[in-house]
Amino acid sequence: MAQRYLAAPGVGLADCILYVRSVARLLHVGGPLTRNASIAATELIRQAIIDGRLNPGQRLKEEELARELGISRTPVREALLMLQAEGLVDATPNRGATVHSYSAEDLDDLYKLRAELEGYATRRAAARLADETIAGLRESCERFEGILDCEAELGELVKENLLFHQTILEGAGSIRLTTMVRQVIELPLVYRSYVWYSKEQQRISAHYHVQITRALEMRDADRAELIMKEHIFEARDLLLTHWRELEGEG
Repeated sequence: MAQRYLAAPGVGLADCILYVRSVARLLHVGGPLTRNASIAATELIRQAIIDGRLNPGQRLKEEELARELGISRTPVREALLMLQAEGLVDATPNRGATVHSYSAEDLDDLYKLRAELEGYATRRAAARLADETIAGLRESCERFEGILDCEAELGELVKENLLFHQTILEGAGSIRLTTMVRQVIELPLVYRSYVWYSKEQQRISAHYHVQITRALEMRDADRAELIMKEHIFEARDLLLTHWRELEGEG
C-alpha cells in the first residue's frame, strides 16, 4: 500500500530513487546502518508528504514503509519521530502515525499570518535589495514563464516559486522575520495549491511575481507590500475552496 505513494512520479522522484538506492547500498555492505537508513527514510517520506502523494490524515504504517524501503521498522520509526518533530506527522494513541492534517480555519490563519509577515518582508526588501538581486528576481520571473510555456514538471514550478519568495525574504535582512515566515509556510500546502491551480491561475501567479518585482525595482515599498499580500491571499482563497470541498466529501 505504501509503495503506491512513495514510488509514484512527482516532485523529487530522482532524489527519492537516489535515497532508495542509498538504503539498499547500506544494507548490502555490512548490514543495516540504522542512523543512515533512518535519514534516507525521513527524506523519502518527507518528500511524499510535501508533494501530496501522502495525504493529510493518512496513516503511516511502519511495517508497510519498512517493507517498501527494504529496511527494518526501527529506522522507519525513527524517521516518523523526526517528521513528527518537524510538524509533518502526528502521533495519536491507538492510531499511530498519520500525516499532519489541517482544518479550513488552520489554513485561513496560516495564510493571514503569512500575508502579514511576507508583506512586511517585501516592504523591508524594497529599500535593501541590491540591483543585482532585483535582476535575479526578473530572471526568476522569466524562468517561471518558461516553465509554464513548456509545461514542465509541477515540481519545477513550485521550486521556482519558492526561490522567488526566499530571495525577497532574505533581502529583508531580518533573521527573526525569516524564522517567523518559515514557521507559517507549510510546504505541503504550497505544493497542493499549485496542484489545484488551473493554467490561468498559474499565469496569474506569474503576473503577481512580475508586478512585485517591478514595485521592488521602483523601490515602491507600499505597492510591493500590497501586491505580495494580494498574491498570498489569492493562493489562500484557492486552497480554502478546494479544502472545504474535500471536507464536505469526508
